[in-house]
Amino acid sequence: MSEAIGEVELDDNVLVIRRIHVVLKLKAPASHRETATRVHGFFADRCPVYRTLKPAIAITTELEFEALNS
Repeated sequence: MSEAIGEVELDDNVLVIRRIHVVLKLKAPASHRETATRVHGFFADRCPVYRTLKPAIAITTELEFEALNS
């Protein structure tokens, strides 16, 4: 699951998205935390949507990892 927050500004009387912050929420066994953190470090550069939008919009992400009991 994820949540995204966009920040919109007026640019010549037109609403324009300037920034997007995405919180990625992952529930997985604690043993997967290191892998999830590593993948979070590079996944955006492999995402076609991110690569399309990043020249025009500042995009940040954070990972919220919830360890499940194994």
